[in-house]
Amino acid sequence: MDRVQSARTMLGAAATIALILAYNVDPNRWEDAAYGGAAQLLVAPFVLIIAAPLVIIGFIYYAPPHLRPHLRSRLRAPLKAVGWYVLTLVAMGGILVPTALTVNADDGKSWWEYVLAVASLIVIVWGFPFFFMASLYSARSAFNGAQVHPMLPPVLTMTLVWVFAAFSLIGDGMPAGPPVVQFCSTLGGPLSVTAVSLWELRRMRTRFGVTLRV
Repeated sequence: MDRVQSARTMLGAAATIALILAYNVDPNRWEDAAYGGAAQLLVAPFVLIIAAPLVIIGFIYYAPPHLRPHLRSRLRAPLKAVGWYVLTLVAMGGILVPTALTVNADDGKSWWEYVLAVASLIVIVWGFPFFFMASLYSARSAFNGAQVHPMLPPVLTMTLVWVFAAFSLIGDGMPAGPPVVQFCSTLGGPLSVTAVSLWELRRMRTRFGVTLRV
């Protein structure tokens, strides 16, 4: 599955580059595409925090009644992951915001201003890379959703990719090119991710006997 997912990602990136070269020569397009990809990686955990509860509620409701208490009892791991992620973000904001509002390089610093400056330096040097890697892991693992049920991460992935597709369509509109290219560019990514996720669910069921309704 990792190899298939990596191949899909590389093919998607190659398709994006080809579309930019063929139908959009705006030099800013490369920068926009890079910023857009990085923004999606950082925003993905927050979208999951908002959308995942609805998906998990529907997932548990779809399960047989005798399995629902067991699934609910396994929500501790995802909730703990979400809690640590939010706590990290709050701690970073709690250090950087007071530093930006109070520390002034032109006047004499008191001891607590030095403490804030050192703490902000630690956040910038260590906190930002840690938060970025935590965002990547959280988006990939769906906040340890597999602890609830192995089928939950692919379901959350499908939900996430279609939410991003809707946001992109609303915010940026249709991409440049003829109608067929616009259709492929807009729906190619979500459809390919959905196909890979459905294949993953099928492999779980056929090779490992993992099902939701038994």
